[in-house]
Amino acid sequence: MKKPIALFAAWVLFHSQALFAQQAPGVVPPPRPSSSPGLSMGGLRGWLQKYKYQEVAPINLQNSGRLESLIRAGRIYLSLQDAIALALENNLDLEIQRYSIPIAETELLRARAGGLIRGIPTTLSTTTTNVGNQVASTGGLGTAISGAGATNQGTTSAGGFVFSQTGTTIPILDPTIVTGYGFFHNTTINSNSFATGVPAYTVRNQSPFFSYQRGFLTGTSVSVDFNNSYVRSTVPRAEINPYYTGNLGITLTQSLLRGFGRAVNNRNIRIARNEITASELVFKQQVIVTVSQIVNMYWDLVSFNEDARVKRQALALAEKLLSDNRKQVEIGTLAPIEIVRAESEVARNQQDLTVSETRVLQEETILKNALSRTGVSSPSLADARIVTTDSIKIPDTEKIQPIQDLVNIALEKRPDLEQTRLSVLSSKIRLEGDKSQLKPQLDVTASMRNNGLSGNASLITVPGVPGFVQVANPFFVGDYSGVLRQVFARNFPNYNVQFQLTIPLHNRQARADMANDLLSLRQQELRAQAQLNQVRVDVQNALIGLQQARAGYQAAVKARIFAEQTLDAEQKKYALGASTIFLVIQAQRDLAVAQGTEVTALSTYSRARVAMDQSLGTTLDVYNISVDEARKGQVSRPPSTVPLGAGK
Repeated sequence: MKKPIALFAAWVLFHSQALFAQQAPGVVPPPRPSSSPGLSMGGLRGWLQKYKYQEVAPINLQNSGRLESLIRAGRIYLSLQDAIALALENNLDLEIQRYSIPIAETELLRARAGGLIRGIPTTLSTTTTNVGNQVASTGGLGTAISGAGATNQGTTSAGGFVFSQTGTTIPILDPTIVTGYGFFHNTTINSNSFATGVPAYTVRNQSPFFSYQRGFLTGTSVSVDFNNSYVRSTVPRAEINPYYTGNLGITLTQSLLRGFGRAVNNRNIRIARNEITASELVFKQQVIVTVSQIVNMYWDLVSFNEDARVKRQALALAEKLLSDNRKQVEIGTLAPIEIVRAESEVARNQQDLTVSETRVLQEETILKNALSRTGVSSPSLADARIVTTDSIKIPDTEKIQPIQDLVNIALEKRPDLEQTRLSVLSSKIRLEGDKSQLKPQLDVTASMRNNGLSGNASLITVPGVPGFVQVANPFFVGDYSGVLRQVFARNFPNYNVQFQLTIPLHNRQARADMANDLLSLRQQELRAQAQLNQVRVDVQNALIGLQQARAGYQAAVKARIFAEQTLDAEQKKYALGASTIFLVIQAQRDLAVAQGTEVTALSTYSRARVAMDQSLGTTLDVYNISVDEARKGQVSRPPSTVPLGAGK
């Protein structure tokens, strides 16, 4: 037994050092480098870091330099790619979500210690609002645009990694060292002093102790303890006084039924790894949602500017008509009432233009807020006007793919589907603990303890018995080294092997936990299937919406061309006296409505295109976005070149 026990003790000590060295990457700061070998100050500081809280850098509210580089003479010359890059660098929704991955890494660190995992939030941050919804109350173009892409295509949230611990208790995997020192002074009064020779005696005991404890994923727990005592008493008939005692013990407990095996005890570690993957998927999903919102905001601003241009054209036509009418009234070829009608039309167009221009200001404010960490608190940013350098373009032909191919792309690309799959997998892992909990508990405990005693010899005489002298056994005479020799030579060993079987007669709690978690798993599986079904619906609806938007734009273009031709004809007839001012005004209104409808149709198509990309999960591919760059908040692509003559 000596060699196996010695090997086992060495193995325990070796693995305890290895476990102390473990740490989750990115969670615990590495020790400072040291120039000298051994336990230098650098190594000591690194070891002490395990007992200090981790410093987390304060939040960064400084915008990237890209924003300032795009400002010229109070104007922000913004392309779509620059808007996306600014969002990846400065948007607070993404910054909030960047903390999710380190939080998930702390879950893995906790699980590796044998602790309970706390779960991670998987909901998306939504401080970046939909612009169309904010301006919908103004009517007109805003209402049409907000209705064009209202759906988020099922990408606002995905399942939740929030767990309540059930199943067998996981051993504490972090090794624990307990050490201490005790001092005792006891006085004992004897009613019969024959044995001790005195009616009362005192004992002083100094006892340092040390123990090491550790659990393993196999369901094994090991405890090694070493106890010492230095005892001095006033008993005159003690053969050894003062004396040292010591004992070294090893106790091993192994679960044989409930809580047995790595698959049961490492379930939280596997779930925590799933949480890290899930947090990465949530971040990717947040990037998709945020970029889609930014793209919609940008095209909304382009559409609102175009709508304002249409309103200015309509106002210019109304003012020209008013000017022509005044000239005709002055020469007597037109009744004065026609001036009133023309002035009324000018006032109406001025009101429409004011609404359109203020909508542009609202849009710019919301977009600047989404692209800056501090919103519009900076005066230079708040007062700057955005000049969009890209325009909405509809391809001549639309690439047509079979619906099943599009569905397959969505099933492969969408991160929320993978996150749901991980959530179901983690629930199945949890069931292993519930299954183990159903079994009776059978534990075997084996312990071994070696004892030692050594001290100073005392000559004992008995009153009334002349010549009687009792001499202590020389084997126990010596100093503390004698105790160590006896302990490691195993002169006085103790052994113990014990089996303990615990059988809960009803086992209702374990049965209830198993049934509850299994029923919840079936619900998750049904939700996962419902999500797959919804993906097919989302793709189908997005495809139909894209086709409708394209057809609507083509019809709007034709209607605008017809309205232009009608107005031109009506103006010529009016110049020849073959028409009335009412018909001219009506033709101008029809043209303004047709132009506004064309702008709305163009915006509707852009939103339908964004919704299509979002439903397929291809948003990042379409706009060449790197998830790694988004996670770092640093986009390598340089800012777009500001147009020549900008700001003059």
